[in-house]
Amino acid sequence: MKVKFGIIKERKTPPDRRVVLSPLACQKIISTFEDAEIIVEPSDIRTFSNEEYVEKDIKVASKMKECDVLLGVKEVPIKSLIPNKKYFFFSHTIKKQPYNRKLLQAILKKNIEMYDHEVITNQKEQRLVAFGRYAGIVGAYNGFRAYGLKFKLYKLPKAQSLTDQHALIAELKKIKLPNIKILLTGKGRVGNGAKEMLDAMGLQQVSVKEYLDIDFKKPVYCQIDVSDYNKRNDGTRGTMSDFFENPKKYESTFFRFARVTDFYIAGHFYGDGAPYLFTRADAKHPDFKIKVVADISCDIDGPVATTIRASTIEKPIYGYNPQKEEEANYRNKSSIAVMAVDNLPAELPRDASNGFGDAFVKNVIPAFFNNDKDGILERARMTKNGKLTKRYSYLNDYVKG
Repeated sequence: MKVKFGIIKERKTPPDRRVVLSPLACQKIISTFEDAEIIVEPSDIRTFSNEEYVEKDIKVASKMKECDVLLGVKEVPIKSLIPNKKYFFFSHTIKKQPYNRKLLQAILKKNIEMYDHEVITNQKEQRLVAFGRYAGIVGAYNGFRAYGLKFKLYKLPKAQSLTDQHALIAELKKIKLPNIKILLTGKGRVGNGAKEMLDAMGLQQVSVKEYLDIDFKKPVYCQIDVSDYNKRNDGTRGTMSDFFENPKKYESTFFRFARVTDFYIAGHFYGDGAPYLFTRADAKHPDFKIKVVADISCDIDGPVATTIRASTIEKPIYGYNPQKEEEANYRNKSSIAVMAVDNLPAELPRDASNGFGDAFVKNVIPAFFNNDKDGILERARMTKNGKLTKRYSYLNDYVKG
């Protein structure tokens, strides 16, 4: 069966320069699947120019209505949705986000078959396509930039002004850090993306015991996961699987790290019901040492108490005054500097698009030509025939408002 894919122009404000498929990824699809056709909608903001697609013999035309499957990154504005199509994009509706209720209502009304990138998973429910690694890469860089500005030690250029990860690393290698302790939470795509940057800088990684007990004469970092900063309430030994199944039976032990940490990078996944890493009360404590937080996870008023709002690529840093529990100048001695940009991969659009596209070509495109034998499309399909699919029926009350 022939499938005509359309790569749509990103229309959300502020504009996002990322794309699901790079010119090279498109070329790979066309050469691998003889029943695949791709049309790219012209765009003046996309990180790959129209000409770069044409050079790879990919058709560029304003003919999205002719396509079967439309591929985008961010939410499509309601007025731009084409009825009766299959769409792939991040809808930001699966957690019942209030600001996108009308979008999901419109998707149903226009009889659109919606597939959300966030729920494209394998049979073990592991995500197959994501920008997380690049969030970690840019988030770590932005964190070091914030540290330099907070303490007037050095000035790094904004990530968005640099071409790729190599350029970010080259800038980080120029800076000289004092003997600080850097804490990184999370060992998934985000956490390990951040770790790539710490390792590329040549920073020494130390164990939890060393981090907590030893004063080093150089900057060091420690990467920790949920079992390192949570314990069971009843004092028995917990396990990772038990924590995810019974998060309310656990309490945070993060404060032991906060006593010795200067710069904290939050790259963990936070699940509903899990203990907060640190609270506003914790941040008030005289022994709370953290002065810079790069919150890549960016859960507002959540597990990282200093994150009171998301910041922007234009203005990535704000200050949090722990005693007053309010925003302040991040350079104030009493303030904790917070970097909480919620669309970090957009600062490295070319690298992020290449990585995302490689995963999409490998894991998603074959499903269109093999009868979806692994159920990848089926699991990600949120709507069909103007209704929520069974898997996403929990959104019914959300849709009704």
